[in-house]
Amino acid sequence: MAAITAAMVGELRAKTDAPMMECKKALTEADGDMAKAEEILRVKLGSKASKAAARVTAEGVISAYISGNIGALLEVNCETDFVSKNDDFMAFTNACAKLVAEKNPADVAALSALPMDGKTVEEVRAALVGKIGENMSIRRFSRFETSAKLASYLHGTRIGVVVEFDGVDEQVGKDVAMHIAAMKPVALSAEQVPAEMIEKERSIAAQKAAEDAAKAEAEGKKPQPAEIVAKRIDGSVQKYLKEVSLLNQPFVKNDKQSVEQMLKAANASVKSFAMFVVGEGIEKRQDDFAAEVAAQVAAAKQA
Repeated sequence: MAAITAAMVGELRAKTDAPMMECKKALTEADGDMAKAEEILRVKLGSKASKAAARVTAEGVISAYISGNIGALLEVNCETDFVSKNDDFMAFTNACAKLVAEKNPADVAALSALPMDGKTVEEVRAALVGKIGENMSIRRFSRFETSAKLASYLHGTRIGVVVEFDGVDEQVGKDVAMHIAAMKPVALSAEQVPAEMIEKERSIAAQKAAEDAAKAEAEGKKPQPAEIVAKRIDGSVQKYLKEVSLLNQPFVKNDKQSVEQMLKAANASVKSFAMFVVGEGIEKRQDDFAAEVAAQVAAAKQA
């Protein structure tokens, strides 16, 4: 059985906004597995226990570059928030985004081999690490080359969006990019939501239905027919698809209409988009300072 620390409980609470005791119970049931504990909470508490997408677990910056119908979105990570505000670090990130747009590298390795200021990108990165004294790495990028239009939105340097769209009004593209940064859709339409995400949501809905059935049985109530349960599960999945697909989301500047309705009214359409959140999906090391001090004291006594 894994030891459940206060730091682990705090991290799960920050991700889910669930009560502390519920977080501890979920971590205990999941034997310390953070992802599994989050899923357990979602089954028990519903969708309100899923705020992970809005949380970040590493430092760095997002940079966007657009020139005509070519653009790029890029994430570079570092160890501390202090370095993410460093002018040299920011200049390096912006230069990398421009290189991605102009040179179309196949991947991060190919980008790292490109020339920059008489050196390679990797040599510039290594020199910057030596100068600043902190590790940094190019994590990912997305490149656009289109006959349509491009718009970008940066929420500070921590959330970045590039949108490929058609339409006369340039503001529409900017508004959609801002909406994506705020509402964080995972796909353009419900049909484009990844199958594994749909199956996970179906599994959570099925587990919730099973728990409800067990509770009803314990209370001596008659269980719902299988077809009703199946409809409930399908309904939960459909609700989820509307919440995470861009076109179905209520438009952030006017929640009386969906993004799709707003686009139709503006005689515009969105072809694709990319969104990066700094550190999303990266586990940041949690240091237990008290335990570290205690270990050092014990080692000193032993010496």
